[in-house]
Amino acid sequence: MKKIHLIGIVIIAVSVGVILSTIADSSTYTGFSQASENPGLEFQVVGKLNLENEMSYNPEENPYFTFYLIDGEGKEELVKFKGSKPQDFERSDQVVITGQYLEGEFIASKILMKCPSKYNEGNNIEIKALSES
Repeated sequence: MKKIHLIGIVIIAVSVGVILSTIADSSTYTGFSQASENPGLEFQVVGKLNLENEMSYNPEENPYFTFYLIDGEGKEELVKFKGSKPQDFERSDQVVITGQYLEGEFIASKILMKCPSKYNEGNNIEIKALSES
């Protein structure tokens, strides 16, 4: 085999590896059931807010903003987000949360609010959790 052929094979192998790792890292939406079966792994869950249940944010007592979300499968879960309550959170049409189950609780690291166009001209707003110091 010629040197150029070996270099070509190495380039192809590296390209396939990069493509496979990109596909593995790309996330899809899931429900609370799958996320709870895999604690410690990060998932994106899409759902609607349950406005009948209380949302709470009192940074003097607890650093978490808590709310209830109903996923696409109809399962409702308490979500904890280390950060403040986003402005106009109640007006969100849908909410996408990125996070993981830790000790039986869903802890969100990001919140993406999908607001109806009459409130926010169809824009999505992403909120990230405060970093722990």
